[in-house]
Amino acid sequence: MEERLDQEIARQVGTVGCALVDARMLRSGRAITLQILIEKEDGASVTIEDCATVSRQLSVWLDVANPINGAYRLEVSSAGLDRPLKTLQDYERFQGEHAEVHLYGLHQGRRRLLGVLQGLEDQKVVIENSEGRWTLALDEIHKAKLVPQW
Repeated sequence: MEERLDQEIARQVGTVGCALVDARMLRSGRAITLQILIEKEDGASVTIEDCATVSRQLSVWLDVANPINGAYRLEVSSAGLDRPLKTLQDYERFQGEHAEVHLYGLHQGRRRLLGVLQGLEDQKVVIENSEGRWTLALDEIHKAKLVPQW
C-alpha cells in the first residue's frame, strides 16, 4: 500500500486507542478488500467492540478522504497470535518468541527460517535455531510472523 495511506490509516486507528499492525489491499478478481490488523496500545486483547470502533472510525475517514478508487470491502481484525512482524521495533519487542521468516533471496542457503527471535544487533534482526544464528537486514525479509507455541 502507499506509505501515505498507511500512515493516515495508522493515525485514524490510533485515535481510538488501538495501533495499526498491518494494512493490506487484497484483490480477488474485481473485488478489493482493505484488510486492517490492529492491536491495543496498552497490550490488552482486542475485542469485537474494538474492531467495530476502528471500522466505524476508518469508514468515516475513508468516505470523506476517498483514497481508494472504486468499491472495496473494509475488514478489521486483531493481529492475532501469529501476528505479522513489520518493523525493527516488532522484532525487538517479541525477542524470545518463535517466528517464521521468509526472505526475498537466499541467505546462507535458506529462504525460510524458523527460530527464536534474539532481538536486534546493529539494527539487524537476529534469529536463532538448532541449525545456527542468522543476522538479517529488514530489507532482506519478505514477510515474517510469530509462531505460537502450544
